Amino acid sequence: MSNWWTQQKSSWHHSLRLLWIMIIALQWISYTEPLWYRETTSSVLLALTAAIIIEILIPVRSLYRILVEAAVIIYIVFRTIKYYGLYTPDPFLGVLERLPDIAAQMMPYIWFALGVWVLLLLSSWWASTKARILLFIGLNIVAFAALDSFTSTVLWQEVAWTVFAGMGWLVTQHLRSFQLRYPGGWSYLMDYPLKILVNIAIIFSLIILTGINMPEVKPRLTDPYTAWIEWRGTGGSSGFGTSGKGTGTGAGTAVKNTSSGYSLNDDNLGGGFAFDYTPVMTVVSDMRTYMRGESRNVYSGEGWVDNDRSTRGLLDGVAVGQLLDNPSTSKVQTQKLQQTVKILGNNRYPVIFGPYSISTVNTINGVENSSGLFWRNQDSELLWDPDKKNLPYPQTYVLTAEIPIVPVQELSVMTYEDLYQENEVDKQYLQLPGKFPVRVKELAQEITAGAQTPYEKTALLQQYLQQTFPYTNEPNVSLGTSSDFVDSFLFEIREGYCDYYSTALVTMARSLNIPARWVKGYAPGEQAELPDNIALQQGRSVSNNYTITNADAHSWAEVYFGDYGWIPVEATPGFNAPLLTKNETEPVKDPLDEEEDNAQSEDNAANTGAEDNGFQFGAWAAVASGIVLLAWVGYLVWARRFSLRFLILQLRRGHPLSPAQKVAVETERWVRYLRRRGFVKEEHETLRESVEHWSLKRPDLTGVLRILLGIFEKAQYSPDVIEDKDWHNVYTEALRLRKSLKSGK
Repeated sequence: MSNWWTQQKSSWHHSLRLLWIMIIALQWISYTEPLWYRETTSSVLLALTAAIIIEILIPVRSLYRILVEAAVIIYIVFRTIKYYGLYTPDPFLGVLERLPDIAAQMMPYIWFALGVWVLLLLSSWWASTKARILLFIGLNIVAFAALDSFTSTVLWQEVAWTVFAGMGWLVTQHLRSFQLRYPGGWSYLMDYPLKILVNIAIIFSLIILTGINMPEVKPRLTDPYTAWIEWRGTGGSSGFGTSGKGTGTGAGTAVKNTSSGYSLNDDNLGGGFAFDYTPVMTVVSDMRTYMRGESRNVYSGEGWVDNDRSTRGLLDGVAVGQLLDNPSTSKVQTQKLQQTVKILGNNRYPVIFGPYSISTVNTINGVENSSGLFWRNQDSELLWDPDKKNLPYPQTYVLTAEIPIVPVQELSVMTYEDLYQENEVDKQYLQLPGKFPVRVKELAQEITAGAQTPYEKTALLQQYLQQTFPYTNEPNVSLGTSSDFVDSFLFEIREGYCDYYSTALVTMARSLNIPARWVKGYAPGEQAELPDNIALQQGRSVSNNYTITNADAHSWAEVYFGDYGWIPVEATPGFNAPLLTKNETEPVKDPLDEEEDNAQSEDNAANTGAEDNGFQFGAWAAVASGIVLLAWVGYLVWARRFSLRFLILQLRRGHPLSPAQKVAVETERWVRYLRRRGFVKEEHETLRESVEHWSLKRPDLTGVLRILLGIFEKAQYSPDVIEDKDWHNVYTEALRLRKSLKSGK
């Protein structure tokens, strides 16, 4: 047993190295867990754990240890597939006859487990110098950073844990080098292990707190991917269409290097664009929704000209967590929906994107307070920094929305009088330019001649636009001769993208006295494409994490139906605005997608709960580091309490204290202590007189009292030089006095 313990002490560095590698490996397992089978994750995790335990606890030759580890890993994989029901032994077969079936069922899990085990051993063997350790850690951090930037997965905690493991590994390597080069000094250090650990903890805490509290700084250099995109002329990194047009779609001239993206200016619609698939944001949501940005109301014949966000209507500053004042919709029920949005890249937008209609912003960048939010009730727009204080755009936010549940059958029979007679309609929602082409109005009337209610007329306009004009991102604008954008689309170009369809529906509805407005934002985006064997594995489904790209930028119409509020209407072919109806509180969608979406919703709820209740490295690290540093500061204050006390006295008196004055100060302290313990000292008494009758009261204290008295009288009356050691002696004897008093109770 003693030999085993000696072996453990001599290989402490190897054990710690395996621990740091294990921490890094766990971060990769955390990343791959949603992608791997549960059987794979369990096999890999157990194999790593078993291999590390064997490496640490079994001090035998490397070859024998490797054979033991391989055998244990094979057994672990066998037990894993048996646990998950992938293999059921046939009772009528012998052991040898079962082996082929066992081997077949262990594929491919055994290769994952063995592969990770080999990587563990290779990493431990190769990363044996400081330079190699730094390279190893750096490669892992770069890999996590790339995955965090170019996928929808947030890997901040994984990076933080990797940095922590890297620091621990470097400290281990430094101590090992010190042990080999200075064995005598190492033996001395081993007499004070707690001191070493405390110093390491303090350094780690300082680094962690500094990193957590570093201010956000915009990058000065463009990352290589963005530079490549911009060099190609696609403008993908900006998040906005280069011509300022919106959407999945969104570009507006015939220039081919115009790319899709969220529009900042919509006063000159039309043209063509190239699809840009640069990711813009990820959305975690139980329901696919359009991510609404802003609405426009004033149509000029060329585009939407009310672009001044600060003057379109009353703006109210709102706080995080505040309930937003939404327009009343007394005849429509709503369903609560929470979404988590992560912005990808450094894009700045004038608006916070969310479904219609946002009711609360729960958090901004993970905290429950923020400035810069402004709400326009009239248009249900949540603007960001409209007063242009140059606030950084939120990188993440969580919001809650109230999704309207539309009573389609009830709404479809409501007449103009039912909807608008008692509800005054703002004239801006019926606005059309003075020279709006008559033939557009006539076409709208012709299309809806067979309908009586606003809802039916709107549905016919939607159907006509979707079924008549083909979708293209490069319409032949040379065919257009009319000065009016909608007229040119309907009668001359006869093809286009969402700006064409949505603007046509809004203006045609207005020509029929149906209030409508033009809205821009993003279509729901797509989930990551995963292999079928992963998406359909038993007991697992893909989370509702949607990635939205510049190609998903989109525009659509919203039509006002009185007490039923604003209803989104999608006129663009190939797009389908998710809509809740009164009889089914699920989005209207392709029935083929229903089964998949239900599974995704269930898994997302589980993932959300796990995320909310799970271990958060940032909070844990901040609290732990804060406790360590507070304890360290407390220790420093206690260790330097004399210096601090004398410093305070120095500040009060205006000059430094001499050693004799320090003796007097310390004497006053032990005298006050004796008074609190019941030893009376009259004001007219000298210290010598007090010591005399105190000695009579407690003869066992006579010796220490006379020593303290002697030092005091020497400092006060003797011509001898008083040194620092004298007031230190007062403190030491005063401690002895206190111990004697306590023991004498």
